[in-house]
Amino acid sequence: MELGVGGSNPPCCTKTMVKEKKLKPELASGFTDRKGNELILKDRLIEIIKRNFQLYGFEPLETPGFEISENIGKFLPDEGRPMSGVFGFKDEKDWISLRYDLTAPLARYVAKNFDKLSKPFKRYQVGSVWRNEKPGPGRFREFTQVDADIVGTKNILADAEMCFLLADTLEQCGLEKNEYKIKVSNRKLFFGILEYLKISDEKKKLGVLRAIDKYDRLGPKGVEALLGKGRKDESGDFTKGVGLNKKEIDFITEFLDIADQEFFRNLSFANYEGISSTFKKAEEEIKNFFSLTRLSKFRDKIVFSPSLVRGIEYYTGTIFEANLLFKVKNNKGDEVEFGSVAGGGRYDDLVSRFTNNSSPATGISIGLDRLLVGIQQKESFVGGVSKKLIEREDSIGPVVICTFEKQPFLATSKEETQEKEISSPYYNLLSMLRLAGINSEIYCGDGNLKAQIKYADKRNSPAVILYGEDEIKSGTITIKNLRLGKEVSAQTITREDWTSNKKAQIIVREEDLVNEIKKLL
Repeated sequence: MELGVGGSNPPCCTKTMVKEKKLKPELASGFTDRKGNELILKDRLIEIIKRNFQLYGFEPLETPGFEISENIGKFLPDEGRPMSGVFGFKDEKDWISLRYDLTAPLARYVAKNFDKLSKPFKRYQVGSVWRNEKPGPGRFREFTQVDADIVGTKNILADAEMCFLLADTLEQCGLEKNEYKIKVSNRKLFFGILEYLKISDEKKKLGVLRAIDKYDRLGPKGVEALLGKGRKDESGDFTKGVGLNKKEIDFITEFLDIADQEFFRNLSFANYEGISSTFKKAEEEIKNFFSLTRLSKFRDKIVFSPSLVRGIEYYTGTIFEANLLFKVKNNKGDEVEFGSVAGGGRYDDLVSRFTNNSSPATGISIGLDRLLVGIQQKESFVGGVSKKLIEREDSIGPVVICTFEKQPFLATSKEETQEKEISSPYYNLLSMLRLAGINSEIYCGDGNLKAQIKYADKRNSPAVILYGEDEIKSGTITIKNLRLGKEVSAQTITREDWTSNKKAQIIVREEDLVNEIKKLL
C-alpha cells in the first residue's frame, strides 16, 4: 500500500489499533499469597502461641515495620555487606529499612525506654519481617516471626525458660514429642576455640563459624573442606575455604564429633593445655543450663549440639534451635528431614549498642510461616494436625441461605419503602443467625439452586437453608446438613432431589433454627 501525500496514511487507517498489553499476574520471587484454611491455620497458630506466651508471663509489644538502617544493618549476618540483606530507601533525613528481625527493634525500644521498663522486661511480638535473601522451599523474603524475649538478666534460668516455652509452644501447636527437638549450644565455645587457636582475623573468624554451622548438613568431610582450601558442591560451585592448617582443623572436628550430652562425661576442657577462660566459662554455663532442664518435663527434648552456631552475629552465650524431625519431600522429590522452625539465644551486648546501660537479654524467634509449611507438609505424611487445629466454629464456612428470588432484600413497593419498615424473610433469618454468633450469608450471586449448592460446598459450609415460598407460608425452614449429605453432590439439580434425601435434611420451625444450626457446628 502506498502512502498518501506527505507520507500520511489513508483515512481508513488513521486510527491504529493498538492491542493493550496485559500485566502478568506473577508474584515476586520469595513471596506468596494465602487464603482460606491456610490463613485460618496461621491465625490459629498465632492464637495458640500468644496464649502460651502470656501463660509464661510475657506481655505484648509492637514496633514499626521500618527502622533506621544504621540501627539494624550492623547486626546482619554478612558484616562485609551489612545492608545487602534488607530492603530500604533514603527519606528526607535517614536511610530506613524494613526490619530484618524483631530483636534489633526490641533493643532500640529498650534503650529508648530503659528507665520506664520493669527489669527483667518480658515481651512477645508477632510481626512481619523482610529479608533480601535467596528464597527456597519454606523460606520466604517476607514472613511472620513470633518472638519472646527476657531483657535485663544474666540468670541462666532465663535461657532455660526460653527453651521450656519453645517446647511447650510447639506441642500446643499440635506437634508430638517425637516430632521435634531443641538443640542447644553456647557461642562462648566457639569464641574459646578461636582464642585457643589464636585466630584473630575477623573475616577468618566468621568463616570458621559458618563452616561449623554446616556440620549437620555437610558432615565432617564437608566442614574439613570449608575450614581448609574449600569445597565443591554437587552443582560444581566452589566455596573458598578459611585456610586453616591440619592441626587447627583436627582440633575443631574432634570437638564437633562429640555427641549430645556425652560431651560432659567424656571431655573435660582441663585436658586441653592452655584452653581459654572463655571456653571454660562456656562449659560452666552449659552444665548449669542442663541442670535446670532436668527439672522440666521437656528434658528429653532439649539436647546439646556442639555444632550449633546460629547465623546472627549478636549472640553472646547460650543458643538454641528447634528442628522438626519428620520427613518431607524436597524439590527433587527426595524425603528429607524438615529442619529448623525456630531459634534464638542470649545477646547480652545488643542493647549496649544504643546506651551505656547494661541490659543482658535472651530470646526465641519462631518462623511462623515455616512452621505453617511444616505442619501442612506433615499432614501428607502422618495426617491430622492441621485438621485438628482448624476444625472450629470460626474456621467453618458460613451457613448459606439459598434464595428463590432475584432481589430478596428489596421491598415490594414505593409506599412500603417510604412508610413501613423494610422487611425481608431472608434477611430476618440472616439476622437471627448472626445475632447468635453463627457465620452466615444470603447467596448474592445470580446462579440457580445447583450453583448455590456448589458455592456452599466450595465455602466449606456446614449447611444450606432452603427457604422458598412453601417454607415461608408454613413458617418452617429446610436445613440441609452438608457434612452428612456429601452423597448429594453438586450435580443435584432439582429441589425435589434435595428434599427427598431424608438422611441429611430436617424441617424445623423458624424459632428452632438457631438451636438446630448450632447442633451442626
